[in-house]
Amino acid sequence: MRANGSRMSPRELAAGALLTALALVIPLVFQGWLQVYVPPLGLSATLASHVPSMLGMFISPAVAALVGIGSTLGFLMTLGPVIAGRAASHIVFAFVGAVLYRAGMRPGWVLAAVLPVHAGLEGLAVWLLLRQKEAALAVTGLTALHHAADALIALRVLMALWRAHVGVLRGPASLRTRGAGQKERV
Repeated sequence: MRANGSRMSPRELAAGALLTALALVIPLVFQGWLQVYVPPLGLSATLASHVPSMLGMFISPAVAALVGIGSTLGFLMTLGPVIAGRAASHIVFAFVGAVLYRAGMRPGWVLAAVLPVHAGLEGLAVWLLLRQKEAALAVTGLTALHHAADALIALRVLMALWRAHVGVLRGPASLRTRGAGQKERV
């Protein structure tokens, strides 16, 4: 249900399901391949793992939270409860990002605004679950870098989807009125 009481549209539900599936598959497929994992510190980084949650922000808050839940489950299945606790931050940062986007904030600014929320919550999860201050600080810093890298990927994918006129993603009106070859600032 949306904040105003209405339900998700079938397109939003389908897009949310696809992004949730992707959020589940990324930790399963990339495990040990495009992933850094240091268990004693609760430290991990999986390439593009934040991208589905980031894309969900530009559909709706409900979709963003749904994708975050999928990401959490994917990491619970592959890397255990500490990493899943960190991944639960995807639910919060994506939901907050979706609300900011709905309020009119530009995509690049949304992704920048939620970076401290994301990194802080992941560090907090490590501190609460492992009680290691140094590990929590390391995870916070790594998450900030990882978030920034994945944000660049998400922005590129978002722009490509807008240009392909994927209807469920509400792009800026200026993108729809510009001619070919002109770029939209995000």
